[in-house]
Amino acid sequence: MIERIIAASVRNRFLVFVFTLFAIGAGIYGLVHTPLDAIPDLSDAQVIVYTDWEGRSPDLVEDQVTYPISTAFIAAPKVKFVRGESMFGKSFVYVIFQDGTDIYWARSRVIEYLSSIRASLPEGVNPTIGPDATGVGWVYEYALVDDSGKLDLSQLRSIQDWNLRYALESVKGVSEVAPIGGFVKEYQIDLDPNALLAHNIPLSEIVTRVKSSNSDVGGKTFEVSTTEYFVRGRGYFKSIADIENVVLKVENGTPVYVKNVGSVHLGGALRRGVAELDGKGEVVGGIVVMRYGENALSVIEGIKRKIDNIKSSLPTGVRIVPTYDRSELINRSIATLREKLIEECIVVALVCLVFLWHVRSALVVIITLPIAILASFIPMYYSHLTSNIMSLGGIAIAIGAMIDAAIIMVENAHKSLEHFREKHGREPNNGERIEAIIAAAKTVGRPLFFSLLVITVSFLPVFSLTAQEGRLFKPLAFTKTFSMFFAAMLAITLAPVLMTLLIRGKIAPETKNPLNRFLISIYEPALDFVLRFRGLVLFGALALLVLTIFPFVRLGKEFMPPLNEGTLLYMPTAVPGMSITEATKILQIQDRQLKRLPEVTTVFGKAGQAETATDP
Repeated sequence: MIERIIAASVRNRFLVFVFTLFAIGAGIYGLVHTPLDAIPDLSDAQVIVYTDWEGRSPDLVEDQVTYPISTAFIAAPKVKFVRGESMFGKSFVYVIFQDGTDIYWARSRVIEYLSSIRASLPEGVNPTIGPDATGVGWVYEYALVDDSGKLDLSQLRSIQDWNLRYALESVKGVSEVAPIGGFVKEYQIDLDPNALLAHNIPLSEIVTRVKSSNSDVGGKTFEVSTTEYFVRGRGYFKSIADIENVVLKVENGTPVYVKNVGSVHLGGALRRGVAELDGKGEVVGGIVVMRYGENALSVIEGIKRKIDNIKSSLPTGVRIVPTYDRSELINRSIATLREKLIEECIVVALVCLVFLWHVRSALVVIITLPIAILASFIPMYYSHLTSNIMSLGGIAIAIGAMIDAAIIMVENAHKSLEHFREKHGREPNNGERIEAIIAAAKTVGRPLFFSLLVITVSFLPVFSLTAQEGRLFKPLAFTKTFSMFFAAMLAITLAPVLMTLLIRGKIAPETKNPLNRFLISIYEPALDFVLRFRGLVLFGALALLVLTIFPFVRLGKEFMPPLNEGTLLYMPTAVPGMSITEATKILQIQDRQLKRLPEVTTVFGKAGQAETATDP
């Protein structure tokens, strides 16, 4: 079978080149469109159910919100486990699904189950699902800074919530823009307990009256002459005075207004998170959360373009300071790996030139190697793998094995032509040369093809890994398998065709190569020694194996290799019960000390929570 494929490829060189060009084009398309990231996404397939119940203690939230929601998902299909977390006024339920579960199918199941338990939750409690993102979805963070000093934190927060947020959420691939820090403006009513007691008005009555007054009502229509008019009551609050004049009750024909029992003013809402920059004081921050399965680099580039477009619309003195940009890590990691791949290809080319001692013969290997690498991006793209240090690392470690077949085929062709010259005492004509090359390729084609497949099969145990280990190492195994497969296919199709075109002219015998002669002169006595003293050699190998046990057991262990990201995450833990004000003071002191280090460019501190379900 392999011999027939080799012969058919040589007879149909045009078709081989057409399919090769198609593979190159498809590989370039896959290379350009394969998402880029630094590392594989190790997150579980999870859906976060977030519930806000203001002012309630953690134990009350646990009993009446977290527990009912958590137990409802235990029997849901494909659910691996459910984890709940309760805190002051908030509930988080993490529904973890089995590996391979489609995230949007999982979200639809969660919504379905939530609809069946809403009636059992306290009045006013409305659970929602978090963004369609993973645990590594925080791809870009920024701070909103006012250098003019004219805007306070509430005004900066308004810019974030009503301008920046919606602009950035329009970028393709962005799931959510979560704010952190600042104050959300709200109308606040400070009540006088004595006035409430004097007028016999309960607090619940005030809440009800204010809510019911803040609404528009619709009526019917009426006609005047030839014109029709709509009837409606305008009741939405537009100023503090509107709230102050809400009627709470009527006593002996005299209305009692809100202003009679308290004062109304604008203020900042209760917050559970603050942001700080460089130890200089509070700022308003934003966290851009990327949608599941998107290209991180493309999303970040879109975010940067959008920020550049909206900078001119910001108030004078207000600027956006990037505090975290994952594209720097992605570009640095991919650039480093790309350099190593290029270096490997150059080294391989030089080795081929030195050992084959024939430039055109070396071109057979040099041409097939990048084509096999490009072709491996075709299944990468359609398998929805990302280009990261693990997937590209699989190609890098396969390069040596990928060229083995082509090198052996070329060298065997050299041997075949050399034998022809020795047998006939002349150089072969073109037909004889091609027949000799085909015969040489057929001789080694089958064992080479299956040897590459055996190397490929050796990575099958990696595919049995599950959970985070599988998500980390499977991309490496996939890309190594893809590259080895295409290398094997090119070895029996393109390589023989290139050999018939390029292996011609004067080819120096192996003994004429000075490097080969030197290596043979060293190897022959070494081989003679190990064969004469087999017992000693085996004992030495066994002793060496035993000696490696001690350093092996002393090696350190870690799940992930260290990444020189250029960004450090420092997470101090405060004592329970610390106020947000005190936490802000400590945060500012720490940031100021860190910023003094000469190597530090920016320090962005966060205390408490960002307003997103992805930051419990």
